[in-house]
Amino acid sequence: MMDIDPQIEQRLQTERNIWLATTRPNGNPHLVPIWFVWQAHKIYICTGANSVKARNIAANPNVELSLENATTPIVIEGQARSSEPVDPSVVEAFRRKFDWDITTDIDYNHVIEITPRRIRA
Repeated sequence: MMDIDPQIEQRLQTERNIWLATTRPNGNPHLVPIWFVWQAHKIYICTGANSVKARNIAANPNVELSLENATTPIVIEGQARSSEPVDPSVVEAFRRKFDWDITTDIDYNHVIEITPRRIRA
């Protein structure tokens, strides 16, 4: 596990949105904002199992993420994978942060876990 600056950790715990970049099979990028939680030094997102981002990650697990504030940027390179079964602490983190029970959402039914390889701030 990498050491993370406490200020970066605090922002990852509290900011609501992150930009996720994946790569389409034809090599073109796909960039979207998405809700996320930071749990046990990993980023978790929820999406539809057949969404563009889920299909892209299944084909190529390398991703980049960025918090919204470009004045004090945080950019993360990582490796994504399906997170099944979902750890109860992740379910609780989404409930606490967004008042959202991801276990009952039929549209956003796929949890993806992203392990950071590099964090630039």
